[in-house]
Amino acid sequence: MEPESTVTTCYRHPKVESHVRCTRCDRYICPDCMREAAVGHQCPECVKEGVRSVREARTAFGGRISTAPVVTYVLIALNVLAYVGELVRPAIVDRFEMLGAGLTGPDGLHYVWQAVYPSGFQAEGVVDGEWYRLLTGAFLHLPPTEGTFGVLHIVMNMVSLWNIGRVVEAQLGRVRYVTLYLLSALGGSVLVLLIAPETPTLGASGAIFGLGAAYYVMARRLGADMQSVNRFMAGLLLWLLISAGLTSWQGHLGGLLVGGAVTLAYAYAPRDRRRTPIQAAVCVGLLVLLVASAAGKVIELKNGMA
Repeated sequence: MEPESTVTTCYRHPKVESHVRCTRCDRYICPDCMREAAVGHQCPECVKEGVRSVREARTAFGGRISTAPVVTYVLIALNVLAYVGELVRPAIVDRFEMLGAGLTGPDGLHYVWQAVYPSGFQAEGVVDGEWYRLLTGAFLHLPPTEGTFGVLHIVMNMVSLWNIGRVVEAQLGRVRYVTLYLLSALGGSVLVLLIAPETPTLGASGAIFGLGAAYYVMARRLGADMQSVNRFMAGLLLWLLISAGLTSWQGHLGGLLVGGAVTLAYAYAPRDRRRTPIQAAVCVGLLVLLVASAAGKVIELKNGMA
């Protein structure tokens, strides 16, 4: 008497006869469960496990690799939309530009800040609790009423953001890039508050100078040809000097310094599991330092010590 043949079935579908094994776990799988592999077929569970075990590609600075500079596109769009808003409603500039301390008189005009001001005058700016100005001013630009430079202001900044931003975003990844941008913008505003709190300023230049510093630090870290990079930085620093008579050099310098500090943390953090926590800790530390500096200056202004 011949022995009864053993029927093998799919481990996921016990009622379905199967004669093919998964090349990883060696269990029988039916045609519905077969997933093509480099050699043979695998079951769905092994495919999922394989995907989890594959290490995600990262840039040299720990960011996720992206194919399109989405954040740069969004930042340019926000700046352009804000500029359109200025054209439609010019009062937006006075309401959201960076201003550390100022006064609004009974006649609605703006006056230079003084700790003790006459009756009927109202404080305005960061000193009056308008902390949002530290960031909103970085998305506004000089209106066309300021002459030729009023239009060139946003054009030059957006061209610079387009050229530098795409390179920096590709190297840092979206999260690190937007963190760098916002901290640089904040750093520029805080330095304006510390040095020239009575001066209204606006523009994305502080953030863009931060991106310029990042471009330089990354090139050094990656061992790039520094001749072209040095020429770029020389032009950037030259514009910093020229801008002293046109726009806020304090905002430019603040963005440059903060952007350089952030990127140094990105570039030289150890390339292991500690990298992201260290980078995040440095960014949080800089944020705390900037906010504390701004708060200290506001208290100083209110006490009439400026």
